[in-house]
Amino acid sequence: MQAIEAGRLFTGNEIVHKELIDDLAGLIPKFSLVSTPPEMAYEISKIVKKRLGERDLYKEIKERSNALALKLYPRLKEKVDRSDDRLRMAVEIAIAGNVIDYGAKNSLNIDEEIQKLFREDFGGLDATVFEYEKFSQDLKAAKQILYLADNAGEVVFDRVLIEEFPPGKEVLYAVRETPIINDALKQDAYDCGIGAVARIISSGAGSPGTILKFCSREFIKIFNNAPLIISKGQGNYEALSGTHENIYFLLRAKCPIIARHAGVKVGEMILKKG
Repeated sequence: MQAIEAGRLFTGNEIVHKELIDDLAGLIPKFSLVSTPPEMAYEISKIVKKRLGERDLYKEIKERSNALALKLYPRLKEKVDRSDDRLRMAVEIAIAGNVIDYGAKNSLNIDEEIQKLFREDFGGLDATVFEYEKFSQDLKAAKQILYLADNAGEVVFDRVLIEEFPPGKEVLYAVRETPIINDALKQDAYDCGIGAVARIISSGAGSPGTILKFCSREFIKIFNNAPLIISKGQGNYEALSGTHENIYFLLRAKCPIIARHAGVKVGEMILKKG
């Protein structure tokens, strides 16, 4: 659906729509049974770029997501200020921001999804899939944190969390190297104020999710040596599960397969190590 939705979103030319469908039909048999969704989405994105051009197709969508999220930033900070546990509230806000995902939904009403966040009750999270105490302890102990970004707009919610980290931490905020759906790039991170709280770096990859075989040598070295990694989003969860002993996944379960794998219901929050 991703390729077809992109075609309909960016051109009304039905011939191009048909070409995208034909290209996709030829690609499907090439996927192996062990191909992850981010790997498949990466190959699909090549088809879309071939037909629609190499430009950043989702640039305007990302800019709008960033602008809307930045308008909410003061309200997000107020939620943290009113909380009895600032760090826990910031974690919950960061995960709540994971709703800004065009790739998972194929379409997205940004205004509606963001406004939902202020109607949510974060209570009653299952400790088996929301390992906050363990996360808090590991965060205090780590001198360096590698934070793997997900989508534009969501970056503002990440900033709220990073601002609650204990002082004296070196934070590296890793984004995609090249445009892919609405995933965050360096410009998105700078626009959302991350540069004031972390050093912004590139993973070297242009895939939806941090697929290590597509990342740069410099990034892989940082990844392998990181004492603590925070991985945002479902794409990173799918790409990185089982790759690092000190990685925490922060996400919403957006499909039945991931929900079943993590032991939660669709839509529930996950904060889980490894």
